[in-house]
Amino acid sequence: MWVWNGLFDVWRFHAFFTTTDPTVLDTVAADQVHRRHAIIEQVHADLKNSALAHLPSGVFTASTAWLVLAVIAFNLTRAAATLAAPAAASDLARATTATVRRTLIQIPCRIAASARRLTLHLPQDWPWQTAWTQLNERGADPPGTATS
Repeated sequence: MWVWNGLFDVWRFHAFFTTTDPTVLDTVAADQVHRRHAIIEQVHADLKNSALAHLPSGVFTASTAWLVLAVIAFNLTRAAATLAAPAAASDLARATTATVRRTLIQIPCRIAASARRLTLHLPQDWPWQTAWTQLNERGADPPGTATS
């Protein structure tokens, strides 16, 4: 019985074509440019799957306002995921905004008021409680801003 182990076990090779002059960009720099392009394509796909799915409206100024608010919400969601990521079971910093919304923002909880204080009662055995708690602590009192 013959088993295929793969042609290259240690290295992964990827070909790319570019029209950039080799005197302007060497191979490593051209690869970095192409990889950055791939990252922005993921950002575009993420935005199109969320708030940009509602564009365009019939009014230019309404579309402009919606785009600005969509980008602000996207950036805040990415920042929240980055702040909560070290405590998360999986890497929220690389998750889509829909996953971040589902795990950290749209949470089922009960709000109780007592002695002029609000208390959130999170679900028991909730897998994202550590990440949410870390996000809440970092957002409420960022490092270096505590007064003595």
